Amino acid sequence: MKQLQKWFDRLAGISAEEHHRLALAHAIFAERQQDLSHLEMPACWRRRALTLTH
Repeated sequence: MKQLQKWFDRLAGISAEEHHRLALAHAIFAERQQDLSHLEMPACWRRRALTLTH
């Protein structure tokens, strides 16, 4: 199966360096667990109201 994937990669023009960069990107960004709960509320509700002073 791995040999078939290597042949397909060669046909598609995907190099070993590209695989290495992709693996590195996954290692960097996949290990972080980001808290995105604050994005559940729409941005317009998160902003403070503007107060106009005369």
